Amino acid sequence: MINEKYFETFPQLETERLILRKQVLADAKNLQAIRSDERVMNFMDSERHTTLQHSEEFISENMKVHKDKKGIFWTLTDRSTNEFIGDFLFRKIDSKNSRAEIGYTLKPEFWGKGLMMEAMIEILRFGFTRLQLHSFEANINPENTSSKGLLLKMGFIKEAYFKENFYYDGKFLDSEIYSLLQKNFKYN
Repeated sequence: MINEKYFETFPQLETERLILRKQVLADAKNLQAIRSDERVMNFMDSERHTTLQHSEEFISENMKVHKDKKGIFWTLTDRSTNEFIGDFLFRKIDSKNSRAEIGYTLKPEFWGKGLMMEAMIEILRFGFTRLQLHSFEANINPENTSSKGLLLKMGFIKEAYFKENFYYDGKFLDSEIYSLLQKNFKYN
């Protein structure tokens, strides 16, 4: 059973280089910048944030999802500068089956430095040990080799490859599903 106390008080987390905090409306400008950057969004297959209002609405919806106990959305900030560098989310939290889907973004200037892996270790550790989830899934574009590599390093396994199951931007796209069970998480 999921530990619901983390929906009453937001679970801020910290790593050696990062602070993983609650997303707030003041993050809209940074969120809009990252979620409109074509390098970041290349394999996201979701609507770009072309306006500040779009990002504000996105944040408001994430706050509601947290209140409804269906998701948690973290802002990733650099510990030394407090700079917004990305985000990470649990969504579609399924309390009955103790499972959640993950998603994440990172500013391109921070790619290749191990920061997303550092964040993911801490966030998944929280999910398994404190939130008491049993498993996670990630749904990715098969061409996103960077994300695929990260998931595999974290111990995720490929569960499925779906042909043209996702309609976006006027075309049907393939997707891959990766999953990680708590018993296979190597960073406890």
